[in-house]
Amino acid sequence: MARLLKGKDVVEALNNKLSKDVEELKSKGITPTLGILRVGERPDDLSYEKGALKRCEQVGVEVKVFALPEDVAEEEFFDTLIKLNNDITIHGILMFRPLPKHIDGEKARKLLNADKDVDGCTDLSLAGVFTNTKLGFAPCTAEAAMEILDYYNVPISGKKVAVIGRSLVIGRPVAMMLMHKNATVTICHTRTVDVPSITKNADIVVVASGQMESVGAEYLSEGQTVIDVGISWNSEKNKLCGDVRFDEVESVVDAITPVPGGVGGVTTSILVKHVVEAAKRFSQSN
Repeated sequence: MARLLKGKDVVEALNNKLSKDVEELKSKGITPTLGILRVGERPDDLSYEKGALKRCEQVGVEVKVFALPEDVAEEEFFDTLIKLNNDITIHGILMFRPLPKHIDGEKARKLLNADKDVDGCTDLSLAGVFTNTKLGFAPCTAEAAMEILDYYNVPISGKKVAVIGRSLVIGRPVAMMLMHKNATVTICHTRTVDVPSITKNADIVVVASGQMESVGAEYLSEGQTVIDVGISWNSEKNKLCGDVRFDEVESVVDAITPVPGGVGGVTTSILVKHVVEAAKRFSQSN
């Protein structure tokens, strides 16, 4: 049976540190604050927002929610975003995407202040990931995967890593972050020929295919660590599932993140970590 890399323990460790950081900032008169900009009421947005509110409350971070109607005028949306950019009492902004079709999502992404981009979606944040510098913030899910590997002391330097997926949310940024830790990384995607021949020879496999239970035992081998980033509702099984067929691979690999209970909860804690870090940077520059 594989060792379960549970997110709960990682979250507790993060919360303990963040609580102390928040106390220190408040002693200087700064209350770390997250501004949530949401258009409409998509169920997945509301679910993530609920988790973020809970995690922020646990460590003392304040939250201001700016909920706009689904049919909000584009001008009003951008006025609200600019207001958040300019509000010095708000240190981080979580802008839910995708936005409705009548709002220019690319313009919104570029307008968002990278210093407050705690979800890592701006060009400057992504540049920071690729250059390993403190420009903006890394995408939360990618950093959550790294946080789990670090917490459980999974060796990275000199190891072979296969990443399934090349999105800017997880695949490419996590590959860069792994390379900064001296891993040798191969990114697999829909055009990759014979993916199993690559993944079976890796020490670590990060699965972010976006396809529910698409990776089974034929992709993996003994001794591996698997980070399953996916989360989908399986109506046939009436439960949440990842991109990995967990029941099939648990007896094969050495360690794996469960779904649910793995990367997802840590992702929310990374968001809060970024808000606190943004507040620290603000404190140091003022």
